[in-house]
Amino acid sequence: MKLHLQDTQATLAFGVSLGKVVSKVNPFPAILLQGNLGSGKTTLVRGLVESLHGAELAEVSSPSFNIVNLYPTEPPVAHFDLYRLEGLPPDEALFEYMDDPGILTIIEWAQFLAPSLWPDNSIFLEWSPAETGRNVTVHATGKSSQEVVTSLSNEFKLK
Repeated sequence: MKLHLQDTQATLAFGVSLGKVVSKVNPFPAILLQGNLGSGKTTLVRGLVESLHGAELAEVSSPSFNIVNLYPTEPPVAHFDLYRLEGLPPDEALFEYMDDPGILTIIEWAQFLAPSLWPDNSIFLEWSPAETGRNVTVHATGKSSQEVVTSLSNEFKLK
């Protein structure tokens, strides 16, 4: 499915909607983000986290230097950035969070994680440039991730 996000506000709005829907499914699908620097990945995460209870205690930023930021939201969010790990094996903490059914895991720079290591239940958002804004291709694997994409498809006219 494809989506066009015209600007930062549209990216934030999509993140808010994604957060509202994904926080209500069980189990939570992992959210995998792939795109160039400045494509809007962290902006989407900011919108998603802002939609969750406890967001006022979370300051969303790219975890490039920390590798992971944990946000005290409901559900809790583990926000990974694998940019600095290109060519390196992932830290075991990544798998601990991905396997924890009570934590919503978001992974930026998912292309640096071998697809064989991706969770079976995930939403993969592939960012690409456009004349204005950006395009996002949405892939879903697993039952609850399919539910999320179906719920969002009407609101955002996914094709």
